Amino acid sequence: MGSGLVLSSDMAMVLGLVGLTMVLFLFERIRPDVVAICVLVLLGLTGLIAPEDLFGGFSGSAVISIISTMILGAGLERTGALNRLAGWLLRRSSGSDKRLLTLTCLSAAAVSPLMQNPSVMAMFLPVSSRISARTGIATSRMLLPIAATIVMAGALTMVGNSPLILLNDLLMSANANMPSGAASIHPFKMFAPMPIGIVMLTAVLLYFRFYGDRRLREEDGAVTPGRTESYFASTYGINGEVFELSVTAQSPLVGTTIGEAERLAGAPLLLAHRSHGESRLAPPSDARIWVGDVLGAMGPGEDVLRYAEQQHLVASSRLREFGDLFNPSRAGIAEAVVPPNSRFIGKTQADLRFRKQYGISLLAINRDREVIREDVRNVPLRAGDMLVLHCIWQRLAEVAAQKDFVVVTDYPKARQRPHKFKIAMGIFAITMLIALSSRVPVPIALMTGVAGMLITGVIHMDEAYAAISWKTVFLMACLIPLGWAMDSSGAAAWIAGHTVDRIPQGTPLLLIELALAVLTVLFSLIISHVGATIMLVPIAVNLALATGGNPTSFALIVALSASCNFMTASNPVISMIIGPGNYTPRDLWRIGGPLACIYIAIVVAMVNFLQMFR
Repeated sequence: MGSGLVLSSDMAMVLGLVGLTMVLFLFERIRPDVVAICVLVLLGLTGLIAPEDLFGGFSGSAVISIISTMILGAGLERTGALNRLAGWLLRRSSGSDKRLLTLTCLSAAAVSPLMQNPSVMAMFLPVSSRISARTGIATSRMLLPIAATIVMAGALTMVGNSPLILLNDLLMSANANMPSGAASIHPFKMFAPMPIGIVMLTAVLLYFRFYGDRRLREEDGAVTPGRTESYFASTYGINGEVFELSVTAQSPLVGTTIGEAERLAGAPLLLAHRSHGESRLAPPSDARIWVGDVLGAMGPGEDVLRYAEQQHLVASSRLREFGDLFNPSRAGIAEAVVPPNSRFIGKTQADLRFRKQYGISLLAINRDREVIREDVRNVPLRAGDMLVLHCIWQRLAEVAAQKDFVVVTDYPKARQRPHKFKIAMGIFAITMLIALSSRVPVPIALMTGVAGMLITGVIHMDEAYAAISWKTVFLMACLIPLGWAMDSSGAAAWIAGHTVDRIPQGTPLLLIELALAVLTVLFSLIISHVGATIMLVPIAVNLALATGGNPTSFALIVALSASCNFMTASNPVISMIIGPGNYTPRDLWRIGGPLACIYIAIVVAMVNFLQMFR
């Protein structure tokens, strides 16, 4: 097959774009969604994709399905379903750690096939926090098993993760470029991969019960006993003792700003400021301090009193001015992790103006087991950073709704609608039944559920807009045409043909499929699971045609293997747990590496097993 194909100029341009995309994704100098937009523009300017088809990715079934699952997940979250789940898990575990971990993983597995994996992980972070708080189980023992289960259970349906959502659209594109005489590829139905998902789910539960959990116990994972003051003191050196410091006429702080007062040697955390009769938490760093003002300071008692003496402040441990502001039911300290799609990445607290714009004080950053407290306002944020925040709970809920960080701490949330719980669950069940019937396309079934939740008030329209990760949408919609170009230009067929020419005669198809699965995993580590799927599905289809394999099976192996990343932060789910679980790269490779090998073996074996019954 390879000898009959000549590398044309269109093929060369497509392969050049693929290479450029991989390099830009690898070095991360430019945001992935910006890279995707640039690729889309180049596809249009070079004429590799017709102008009328160039933006077809935005209206594709894959993008609509992703948007729908994000909104449905947000609707369930608004009803407080997971708060109920945490209590139920604790009651059912009967005090057994292993039983509790298994039940928690199974609960995550029940949600994962119907929602985007990062959304499920975001929902289960506070659940694991509450369970850890009540039982003393280290979060490191909980989060990696939950994350792995979410990834595995995503294979139960065609909407459980982005690669599977993309697969049908890519197969339809491949149909348009099939050689004459070749059979058309039929799209997968909603629950087509369920047998594979069940085997993978069983494997991950057994893995962590008999091997992974023992390895996690050996690590010094983070324990979160209630997110109490003692926890923050031991983990971050943040003492929860609060004082009111009244500014006298003799104080050298008069006329200075809050930021300048905090930068003085031995200064405590200044979390509140009362001036001209107005009190506020997280005062902006440029707020001026005047005679008669009161500062809310937190730190070790001796240090705060020493600072007060040096600066001629009158210290009091009785909270007369800030008693209401520091009420634990209204405000407190929380932890939040920065997800991969956050707008905060690369920016400092000073850039974001946390205090002025959001009313939040950033106390510390936990990054790769290193706690950063010095000059924290000038530290650029990274994906996976754990932020330690102090603020009013209502403000935290409002900012968290923007999805720029995921709150790990279980805290009193505003705008919950527990009275809509039964309605939301009913709509969700009906949505799945419609999708299961196969009479209605999956995107329409999912959008029906979205409409139901909006009409019944489970979620409001503005909340639905906020629930959508537009970075994910643009990344997918802009890269989909690159997959089309791989097919239509013949680049995928050229790669497949030349690959076949180098495969020894008589090589079993099983070995070729294993090599394809491993290659997909390596691509996903570099260019994300979405990029790997879009680039490799066209190649897999053509490789199957060239070797006498089944194109559907080869494409499914790619889509499933693209999510097989339990070892690095390039998997959005894994990046969200590194900070809360206090994992090191060594931890992830030691525990995630063997699990990835099991995953690949199951995928190839089960795809071939199911092919025998078609």
